[in-house]
Amino acid sequence: MKKIFQSYHLNDILLNNRFVMAPMTRSRSSEPGCIPNDLMAEYYGQRASAGLIISEATQISLQGMGYARTPGIYTKEQIEGWKKVTQAVHEKGGHIFLQLWHVGRVSSSWVNGLQPLAPSALKATNTNVYLFDGAPNGDAAFIEVEEPKAMTKDEIHQTIQDFAEGAKNAIDAGFDGVEIHGANGYLIDQFLRSNSNIRTDEYGGNTENRIRFLIEVTEAVINAVGKERTGVRLSPFIKFKDMDDPKILDTIMQAVEKLNELGIAYIHLCEADWDDAPRIPYLFRKELRYKFSNTIIATGNKTPSEGEELLEKDLVDMIGFGRKFLTNPDYPERVRQNAALNEISDPHTLFGGGDSRGYTDYPFLT
Repeated sequence: MKKIFQSYHLNDILLNNRFVMAPMTRSRSSEPGCIPNDLMAEYYGQRASAGLIISEATQISLQGMGYARTPGIYTKEQIEGWKKVTQAVHEKGGHIFLQLWHVGRVSSSWVNGLQPLAPSALKATNTNVYLFDGAPNGDAAFIEVEEPKAMTKDEIHQTIQDFAEGAKNAIDAGFDGVEIHGANGYLIDQFLRSNSNIRTDEYGGNTENRIRFLIEVTEAVINAVGKERTGVRLSPFIKFKDMDDPKILDTIMQAVEKLNELGIAYIHLCEADWDDAPRIPYLFRKELRYKFSNTIIATGNKTPSEGEELLEKDLVDMIGFGRKFLTNPDYPERVRQNAALNEISDPHTLFGGGDSRGYTDYPFLT
């Protein structure tokens, strides 16, 4: 494998290799206040050998929060906390983007005290979020999401502004750029899909209207931090959180054409990562490459060899890995040496925990 270890220019940012540490929610922020902390800085700093780190999903407002102990990017305290993270990564020669997040209807007033907002007042079936208060042994306690309130136009416009403010705050915190989370059944994805968006105004109905929110968010973020610092994550083949929309592939491709016109830095294709997940069709990858001129990142349940094949075929430019970076802070070097990999030490530590166990205590190669 040669290409995955080559340096790569993400616009004017020179990345050391084409490994991407994918965003992974770990629920370690300090409370109250959803504040990034020293432990999180250590965690990200340990993994700075990735060509690019994309942070865990980070809510742009209290309204945008859906899970306990996830960090924010809307207060001074949160910005100061994130500065510790970016400094730790940069001191080790790494680069890091922050993922901007609004969960939309995937929330509960038990988490943030607010009724969820969404494109339409449609509750997601078979969908849970989690708390920690009162849970035995500190484990996450899963609760069902609540019925959301359909967003007014004023709330839509405020949320667009929240994305832009979050992007500016991220740059102030030292991030190299931001990724707009438009995937996995959260707010932007809810606007894109015809089964979760039944609005009859300019933000719903036909495909052009359903992509409008994504495009307006992206334009606002570009105006705040620049197109060369803006990426977008999409998940056309992921249907969980009640997001099965037969129109989504056509919708995504129309959105991609608009995003290409805006000149964003990259599209991050989020692919299903469970063992029997559907494979992304080759023709979809070819069409995506044809319609989008800049960087494409693919993240899913791939081996480095599978990633190398996609790179060699010029279907993507970088490959994202999640769990492998979670348990192997020096993952690129382990791949280079064909070394053994650490396994998950305790599944209970994946989401939440107040100390280093299952977070920063995975060993490096000696």
